[in-house]
Amino acid sequence: MDSLPPVDLLIIGAGPAGLGAAATAAAAGLSVVVLDRATVAGGMPRLCGHSPFGMREFHRIMGGRAYAARLVATAERAGARILANHSAVQITAAGVHVATPDGVRCMAYRRLLLATGLREASRAARLLPGERPMRGILTTGALQGLAYGPGAGSGGLVPFQRPVVLGSELVAASALLTLRHLGIRPLALIEAGAHPVARWPVGLLPRLMGVPCHLNTRIIDIHGRDQVQAVALRHANGSVQRIDCDGLLLTGAFTPDSSLARMAGLRIDPASQGPEIDSFGRCSQPGIYAAGNVLRGVETAGWAWAEGQRTARAILRDLAGDLPPADTGLRIATTGPLRLCLPQNVIPGARHAAHPQLQLRVTRHVHGRLVLRDATGAELWSRRLTGWPERRILIAPARIPTLPSGETAILSITEQATR
Repeated sequence: MDSLPPVDLLIIGAGPAGLGAAATAAAAGLSVVVLDRATVAGGMPRLCGHSPFGMREFHRIMGGRAYAARLVATAERAGARILANHSAVQITAAGVHVATPDGVRCMAYRRLLLATGLREASRAARLLPGERPMRGILTTGALQGLAYGPGAGSGGLVPFQRPVVLGSELVAASALLTLRHLGIRPLALIEAGAHPVARWPVGLLPRLMGVPCHLNTRIIDIHGRDQVQAVALRHANGSVQRIDCDGLLLTGAFTPDSSLARMAGLRIDPASQGPEIDSFGRCSQPGIYAAGNVLRGVETAGWAWAEGQRTARAILRDLAGDLPPADTGLRIATTGPLRLCLPQNVIPGARHAAHPQLQLRVTRHVHGRLVLRDATGAELWSRRLTGWPERRILIAPARIPTLPSGETAILSITEQATR
């Protein structure tokens, strides 16, 4: 196998996290290459025609496509080399095997950053019942590709005219705005929970667009063979409703795109399904880091960009021999409605950490006490907590008690009844 020139920092994924890291590392003098399997770099924002993007990074409101182009230009201006249409297929001891337009090549690196982002759950992953029409069921990412991707043209490609939208995470707002751009009027938005997952703007936007929002409602059947013809809904009171439509748009239900991390044998967090990291973004194998949505499945572009920058600074310190040993901290596992605790390995007293705070996420609305216990079940620390899905819960690591290196503690929620 032919080899590509080795680099100081190889980044897989040219979204906000990867490009933020690339710009920071290249500006500090490292040789940086960013690989992306898409034909155009920029991550998912490049397929978003709406705003707001860029307020954290560039202190102005930008549309997604302009924002993605600015991220690419900033990284390239700093000296990073971005290789679009280059797909990383395997991580080995010799380097990363890369599928290029000229065949598979191997690229060696001093440090590797995984910034591979996320995936939306397909219909099969959601276990949606009913017939399997050939056309009319799309994820938000697929819809945005038709609207703004290569070959879409100025007006985009229209896959349906009267779809039903499933899900009310923050990305549902992006889906509704993309539908408006294409001149498509959705017939309804369906949410299984009692409240929209992202209360704002998803809770308000359907009303402003005149789209009925059905809460406590599930899809129990899909009709149609060649094209979606209707969906059947079951509401909380048990009643069944049929909506004649020509499409079903699936939004949210994100999971980290961690296939490379799994194949490389990195330790995977069973709660988040992303690679486990420590306070500096280091994975379980030496020299490999991770940042962005590969860690948790959903986060804003601005947050991922800033996290990529902080991780690049940690890599610079690592190359200078200025990081504490890995796997010397407290490992934190989660149970119950806690979907995420990031980082999973907390290095005590970590200065200039890539993750200066613990970030928690919950799967549903919770109210009670957040409790950390050691392996014997003894309570180490607790605090009151009210949490909602898709909302960051941030905790200063200094509040977490110090345990012997390598110990594992369990973080859980003792819920209280809400009135």
